[in-house]
Amino acid sequence: MRLNNYLKSKIHRAIVTEADVNYNGSISIDVDLIKRVDLSRGELVHVWNVDTGARFETYVLEAPAHSGTICVNGAAARLVNPGDKVIIAAFALSDEPIIPKIILVNEKNQFTENIVWE
Repeated sequence: MRLNNYLKSKIHRAIVTEADVNYNGSISIDVDLIKRVDLSRGELVHVWNVDTGARFETYVLEAPAHSGTICVNGAAARLVNPGDKVIIAAFALSDEPIIPKIILVNEKNQFTENIVWE
């Protein structure tokens, strides 16, 4: 069996609402968005800053539903500023291709549409 690492989940062009260097790490994400892309609390995610090119890994924490929160915590908070656009992605190992759950959000980090890969 051959395992490949496939894109599983992606929140495209979310806006950072907060950056808290004094928190113990992680990225707090509106739980509505977490559910829409099938992420889990504690799951590893890659975060790519569209504005600066900075890239880092961290883990998911839940923020209140419909709050629009995208808060980068801990040392990674030094790699973003509130207002920066980020892409949040998770990958999974599988022996079969995975159809990823990808969403777009608006400037308030509210769900706007699903992106379907064909």
